[in-house]
Amino acid sequence: MRLSAVAASHYRADVDLFSRSWTALRTAVAELSDEDFSRPSGCTGWLVRDLVCHLVIDAQDVLITLATPADTEPTRDAVTYWEVTETAPTGDDPLDALTVRLAAAYEEPWLLKFHLDDVGSAAGRAAELADPALRVGTRDQVLAVGDYLRVYVLEWTLHHLDLIAHLPDAADPPAAGLAGTREMLETIAGTAFPASFSDKDALLIATGRRAPTDAERAELGGSAARLPLFLG
Repeated sequence: MRLSAVAASHYRADVDLFSRSWTALRTAVAELSDEDFSRPSGCTGWLVRDLVCHLVIDAQDVLITLATPADTEPTRDAVTYWEVTETAPTGDDPLDALTVRLAAAYEEPWLLKFHLDDVGSAAGRAAELADPALRVGTRDQVLAVGDYLRVYVLEWTLHHLDLIAHLPDAADPPAAGLAGTREMLETIAGTAFPASFSDKDALLIATGRRAPTDAERAELGGSAARLPLFLG
């Protein structure tokens, strides 16, 4: 199947945003000090080292999924891929606990940095080389490859915010990634967030990464009842 010129242009934009978001996140990890790995992250129950280990697993997932073509029609897109729950993560999930044990096994921060750079670079190249007409299977669902890459723009952007949650001097995610993730979250929530909210604040509040102030809650109005969104 050949894509139209418009579809090909949209796909190229998906790839570019994926690459920019992923490169920025890997760069942020590369710039961490050894001491930073022992700081808390924005993920409940995880230190920065645990989050970085999770990113290695994410990169492996990208490689596996892009090598798992599907021959059926897509069953989900970048928005409907996500399952919304009312339960905040506690860090006690067995897979979360496994990530903590895996991260501890690296012992030295440079080993985690090396593994993420190695596998992460390969995941980035795989995305660049993927056939734009490809459909891929993951989590018993089928997605067009462009939608799959947009799923990870959201993932990378939120985890970039998690990585720097207690690192005030670290760089934020790319502005385009923040804006694109906000747009997806607004679609998932079924409501637009107040225009006065920066993209970063909108994402933090919408996903329960920080509580809104009284003034922000007043601006949210009735949509506050739909938040936060816990995505799985």
